[in-house]
Amino acid sequence: MQGLFRHVHDATIRTLQVNGYEVREGAGQVCCGALHAHAGLGDGARALARANVAAFGDGDEPIVVNSAGCGAFMKEYGHVVGGGDRFAARVRDVTELLAANGGPVAGGPVDLHVAYDPPCHLLHAQRVAQPPERLFAAIPLLRLVTIAGANDCCGSAGLFTLVEPEMSRAVLQPKLEGLAAVAPQVVATGNPGCVMQLGAGLAARGIRAQVRHPVELLDASYRAAGRYE
Repeated sequence: MQGLFRHVHDATIRTLQVNGYEVREGAGQVCCGALHAHAGLGDGARALARANVAAFGDGDEPIVVNSAGCGAFMKEYGHVVGGGDRFAARVRDVTELLAANGGPVAGGPVDLHVAYDPPCHLLHAQRVAQPPERLFAAIPLLRLVTIAGANDCCGSAGLFTLVEPEMSRAVLQPKLEGLAAVAPQVVATGNPGCVMQLGAGLAARGIRAQVRHPVELLDASYRAAGRYE
């Protein structure tokens, strides 16, 4: 996320601030270790988990994550390293925080047809379903379109795009067919692997749709409402 999707980090910070959160970055934090775990590199994953537990200390502030794969693994730190239980209990997907306490704050109009494709690591692993829908509901004029198989895997599946490319593309095909049928302007999804997998598939099929993280759409809505300069 830091290397390829810094703009999503920026949108995350802005949207959280509009909704009353003070955002601080944890000094000393490192990669969460999810990809190491997916690759069977247990020692590396545990070392990174220990570093993050130390970096975020013993406070009770929520630890916000905007990558579903990272969030799912960080919520399992209690099974990965000693002392990880308290850290794991603090981890929240950004949509969970934005939807808390009656939020998110409503924004300005964003006139788009959007297909939401929930990441497996968010919907199935973390059981986070309603918060992203509440985020979209806070954006006037945005219209969600339903796609067949939206709750199915896109084929990214951690490292499958790289280590099982044929299977990855085969899993992706039904989802691309569903997207082609409804022709959204934007496909929204909250995981970097899914963003890249869907973006590549859409481009290969000639489907003229952008792929965006949900907070990018809320960020655009707040900009339309004059929340930012």
